[in-house]
Amino acid sequence: MSNSTSQQLRQHEPAPTDLERLFSDSLTAARLPRFTSLGLLVLSFAVAALFDVITGHNGLARLAVIGVLLYLIVHFIVARAVEGGRPATDGLARDLVTLAFIVALIPLISLIFETLKQGLVRFDADYFTKSMWGVINTGGGAAHAIQGTLIVTALSTIISVPIGLFTAIYLVEYGHGRLSRAITLLVDVMTGIPSIVAGLFAYSLFVLIVGVAQARMGFTGAVSLCVLMIPYVVRSAEEMLSLVPNSLREASYALGVTKWLTIVRIVIPTALSGIVSGVVIAIARVIGETAPLLITAGFVNWKNPNPFSGEMTTLPVFVYNQVMVPGVPQQPFYDRAWTGALVLILIVMVLNLLGRFISARFSPKTKK
Repeated sequence: MSNSTSQQLRQHEPAPTDLERLFSDSLTAARLPRFTSLGLLVLSFAVAALFDVITGHNGLARLAVIGVLLYLIVHFIVARAVEGGRPATDGLARDLVTLAFIVALIPLISLIFETLKQGLVRFDADYFTKSMWGVINTGGGAAHAIQGTLIVTALSTIISVPIGLFTAIYLVEYGHGRLSRAITLLVDVMTGIPSIVAGLFAYSLFVLIVGVAQARMGFTGAVSLCVLMIPYVVRSAEEMLSLVPNSLREASYALGVTKWLTIVRIVIPTALSGIVSGVVIAIARVIGETAPLLITAGFVNWKNPNPFSGEMTTLPVFVYNQVMVPGVPQQPFYDRAWTGALVLILIVMVLNLLGRFISARFSPKTKK
């Protein structure tokens, strides 16, 4: 048969479909088709459901465990038979990492869903404008607790950020001896202290300064949060400052710029994005603390805008009080507690968005 005749026959042959091309390419290259994982997953859960029906045991957790284990085993066997040992092992590792990611998302999604479901019941204007003064059961709000949380957190941030940032600058730019190592050790130790210890320390300090009668106030609570917040600011700022290339410092020194001006104009702006992120993480770490504020700030049912006089309620303490000391009926107290938890989540989310805006606005712009 001549070449022209064979070319004419090939022209009359029907073109392979997309499905045929997919199977042909996968089998020729010793690779499974792209939809194999999804098909095996559906098949595994179908077998797991059939097994539950046969055995008479029903349960979503049981179905999920059996289905996932069956999928991992079957997927590994099929991949090893078609692709070989190394690709099958790589696929198994990928499946395990994906499974770990999904397991980590389950409690987070469940928490957000349950908080939204329960917290939206009292997410109204009264909750943000009224306090619990004169309220026995239903009604009232957490305006006094939200106000106290914002005041105490703002005070602790104003105190902690300069101290933490200056300490990090010293450790990176100036400290190279025993004092630097001692500070690093103390910061690491402070990172792991229980929050109740910070509360006891701040309360004892202010008892010695102003006495027992005036020791409980918003400023005392802010100081206790500073003990918890400063180590996080120091560690995050230290890491970000260490990542600034030395070539930038050397170029600044070569132009005759002093060290302190180099730090202010070159080092800090370069690391500003990471520093702001570390500060936001530190604020999110302390804004939900309850134990130290129970000791230091106390609990009242009315608004107290003065952090230097009288007890001041914060939102975590308010939520704790509503859950642990409910009245009759109990449901209004639980509704206020759930809404308080939702407000805390929203405050942390707003802080993260604000931190992203600040870091994007003030970080140095680089041209590609």
